[in-house]
Order: sequence, then structure tokens, then C-alpha cells
Amino acid sequence: MMVPAVLSAGCGSGSVKSGAAGTGSGVPPTAWAKSVCTALSPWRARLASLTGSTQAQLTSTTTPAQAKQNLVDLLGGAESASEAARQKIADAGTPAVDKGGEIAARFVASLQAARDAYAHARSTVAGLDTGNASTFYTAVASAFDKLQHEYAASALDTDKLSSAPLRQAFNEVPECR
Repeated sequence: MMVPAVLSAGCGSGSVKSGAAGTGSGVPPTAWAKSVCTALSPWRARLASLTGSTQAQLTSTTTPAQAKQNLVDLLGGAESASEAARQKIADAGTPAVDKGGEIAARFVASLQAARDAYAHARSTVAGLDTGNASTFYTAVASAFDKLQHEYAASALDTDKLSSAPLRQAFNEVPECR
């Protein structure tokens, strides 16, 4: 499973509960993995829906001003969905595994980076001049290229987690399939 991630421990406005240096405190790995995947499922579905809508918007006949408003709305939706998922992950607590606090913080930071990438793209598109269609669509393509780069730069592969119990939990919990 790939999750957008920045490998820093910044947690944004939500907080990840600390502790869980060993397995004696925190959330059991299977419960934490279930919470994470349950939070990510609607987020992924929303992003897929927004991606489909964006493609439809860009291929339909609209004015640059209409396209701009539609794209700003779509990017704002992705930003909001990413923040909602980030908050749910922060609320999931800390897995009761070695370096559980660091791992939880990486997941939160991952979604924070995704949220910020969508916010940057939304802000860029919102500031574009629609007077010249060719210039506008070239700038939109550039904004989406930057979004894709920022989003890809934040990828966290759960298959490479430093915690064997969490890797196992992500592989076994039905919500993660």
C-alpha cells in the first residue's frame, strides 16, 4: 500500500499520541492498521472521484473561467479529504510497537504533505489569469505537474515499515486489502 508521506515528523494541527516505545502501551498493531486503512479508504475513493471529475472537466468544452472554478473546487475537495484523513490518522493514536510514535507521525506527515500539495495547486490555479486560453491551460498543466511531483515526493511504502508487527497487520487486516 502506498500512502503519500513526508518522512519528517511534523504533525500539523493534530497530535499523535506519544508513547508505545515497546508493545506495552499504545494501540495494538492490528487495531491501528485497521484504523489507518479505514481512514484511508474514503480518502482514496474521494481522490479517485475527484481525478475522474478533473479529467472530465479538462476534456469538456468550457471557458477558461469555468475550468478554473471547477479545478479550484476539485483541488479544494482533495485538500479537504486529505485533511480529514490526516485527522483520523492522528486520532488513531500510536501503535504499540517499537518506534510507534515515529511511525504514526510519518503517516500523519504523509497526509499533511498530500493536503499541502493540493492546497498549493489550488492556490496556483486560483491565481491564474483566464484571459488567454492557451496560456491558462499551459499554466494549469504546470500546476498539475508540480502537484504530481509534490505528491509523489511524499510516498510512504507500508511494505517497508521498520516494524514487523505493523507490516504483518497491514497485510492481514481485511480493511487494508
